[in-house]
Amino acid sequence: METCSHPGHVVLLKAARDFGVRLIVGVLSDEVVAGYKRRPIMTLAERVAVIEACRYVDVVLPDAPYRVTNEFLDRHGIDVVVHGDDLTADAVEEVFGPVVAAGKLQLVRYTAGVSTTDLIQRCRAVAAS
Repeated sequence: METCSHPGHVVLLKAARDFGVRLIVGVLSDEVVAGYKRRPIMTLAERVAVIEACRYVDVVLPDAPYRVTNEFLDRHGIDVVVHGDDLTADAVEEVFGPVVAAGKLQLVRYTAGVSTTDLIQRCRAVAAS
């Protein structure tokens, strides 16, 4: 997860929590996020702190891998991976291929109408006014 910066992320974490008795959230490094999106606004430490503060989260794994493997899941006692359904089929294969093959990926409905990019644009508009 990049960060928990808007209500859509909270909805995702709550939905993920419903899949088990505890929720473990992996947070990607700044470099990994910058490689596929843009440099995060908050540092890894700041993003971890925000995720740790969420009442639905039990454990945070900083610097989680971009490509999730079954070995990673086994090492951390993770039975299922939950992600928003806003990924393309190619992205699902790239990031979660082995997890999909093992039947351990659950996609939940993406919260439409709110995104970090939208929030950045709103901040820029306010700053410019």
